[in-house]
Amino acid sequence: MNIISILQQAVVQAVEHLYNHQTEAEKVLVNATPPDFTGDYSVVVFPFVKLAGKAPDQVAAEIGKHVQDHVPQVHAHNVVKGFLNLEIDESYWTNFLDSVVDNQHFGEQPRNGQKVMVEFSSPNTNKPLHLGHIRNILLGWSCSRILDAAGFDVVKVQVINDRGVAICKSMVSWKKFGNGQTPENSGIKGDHLVGDYYVLFENKTKEEYEAWQQTNAAKIIFEEKHKDGQSEQAFFKEYKNKWFNDHSVLGAEVRETLLKWENGDPEVIALWKTMNQWVYSGFDKTYNDLGVSFDKLYYESETYLLGKDIVDEGLQKGVFYRKDDGSVWIDLTDAGHDHKVVLRADGTSVYITQDMGTSRIRYEEFQPSRMVYVVADEQNYHFTVLFETLKRLGEPYADGLYHLNYGLVELPTGRMKTREGTVVDADDLVEEVTRIATEQSSERGEIENFDPAEQQELMRIIGMGALKFFIIKVHPKKKMIFNPEESVDMQGQTGPYVQYSFVRINKLLQRAEIENIDLGLRHGYTGIQPQEKELLLALHQYPAVVREAAEAYDPSLIANFCYALAKAYHRFWHDVKIFQAESQEAKAFRLALSKSVGQVLDHGMNLLGIEMPSRM
Repeated sequence: MNIISILQQAVVQAVEHLYNHQTEAEKVLVNATPPDFTGDYSVVVFPFVKLAGKAPDQVAAEIGKHVQDHVPQVHAHNVVKGFLNLEIDESYWTNFLDSVVDNQHFGEQPRNGQKVMVEFSSPNTNKPLHLGHIRNILLGWSCSRILDAAGFDVVKVQVINDRGVAICKSMVSWKKFGNGQTPENSGIKGDHLVGDYYVLFENKTKEEYEAWQQTNAAKIIFEEKHKDGQSEQAFFKEYKNKWFNDHSVLGAEVRETLLKWENGDPEVIALWKTMNQWVYSGFDKTYNDLGVSFDKLYYESETYLLGKDIVDEGLQKGVFYRKDDGSVWIDLTDAGHDHKVVLRADGTSVYITQDMGTSRIRYEEFQPSRMVYVVADEQNYHFTVLFETLKRLGEPYADGLYHLNYGLVELPTGRMKTREGTVVDADDLVEEVTRIATEQSSERGEIENFDPAEQQELMRIIGMGALKFFIIKVHPKKKMIFNPEESVDMQGQTGPYVQYSFVRINKLLQRAEIENIDLGLRHGYTGIQPQEKELLLALHQYPAVVREAAEAYDPSLIANFCYALAKAYHRFWHDVKIFQAESQEAKAFRLALSKSVGQVLDHGMNLLGIEMPSRM
């Protein structure tokens, strides 16, 4: 039991003894004492004032005395404006440091026997991974690692959207304009190559549409269908999708390709497999660069027909109803939603149908107690409806579903647009951040003595750390702007700033080893300094931060903790003498404390998928 739990239990006992009132330990608020006051932890006693019938200061004083008398870890107490401040005995902190200093797994929880499935990335095969995917991937990967540290068995999956109109557009484009180009004969990464043909298709479609608008057929349609006062420009902007489906030559070729795919046409299937494999190879390279892997891959081409059996079951249970045209719906108006189609009139699935089927297959295969979907907040409504539908169907896993939604990520130059070819590819972004890190390090002369291979590896670690930390430090639900220049700032709230703290500690420990300093001498140290106490309090908080991050599916809590710890250590390093300490015991204590901070920084950043360099 940690000190906060001990204090909560002690307050519960004090309230029962003093005021004959029972309360729950979880409801006792214990916070870190503000820096301006004496103490380590502060207890909020205002909830007990009314039942005690006394002034807040008197209640705090009575509870404080009882806690100090009955808890050996409490050295002293004081009361300020109704807040009870408790000072923890030094022996507790020295014992705590002993439990951390050589514990590589500090912060992790015992295995709890529960399994969590996390779905993330889930790209389309008509384009490369881009900046939006990076936020998705980093959230999914770091959540997976945090959940593992919190004691869960984690299964990492993705659904690859490898079928449909978008991939058919790339196929038609390559077939018409590709002239046999391949990743091998062009030197272009496979997912980039396919993405180029998707953009080319959109550009060719735009040209075709602009030319069609000048025809007599277009003018007749405008005259027949436009609204009073509506300009041609406004009308044709709205009409584009219908034109693509009813009049476009390229659109007709896409529909024909999709129909042939659905009918298993050998030539179309062969091209589909070839182009998808180009994309998969490209994805694998990007995932490898990001340090990400999956335990199971699902393909939409294999799952898009799933869920129809669940629809039949839902009809029998009365969860769904069938309209006169044969389509099947669910009425969710009593839950504040609307009527949602789950099967079209022609018997084909919609996305929610597929997701119902996929969720059941996953449950049958892995038996997870939770399933987490990392998908942008544009799909909030879809997942609200999906989860409510599965609950009404009585699916055994329905209460364990969670949508980890996240906000849009932009660059300082604005929003990305796939169809216009202005998307920032993930590979280009990784390369750009690494380039900036290299330039800045070279300007500071920090890597002059490194051999070329070591320079390259170090810049990779710093660049990737900058990219990952800058994105993860923002709460998932917030929109964000990713600024490559800011991400590598050594003085800001960045990955390189935290990495530098770790490197600084490593240098201290290397010197301590050369000088053969016995860290065991720390046990004779007394008189813990405020800067040392700040670090001990921060380290003590780490397991709770890991638990909270797992419960909230919020990796930004870990990122911000690591930054705060690194910042506190920089203050400690500047303000407190280590090798010139007043005694051998103080030197050993501060080195042991530094070692513990380094281990926790390494552990926390590792949960975010960020490597720590040996030197910078």
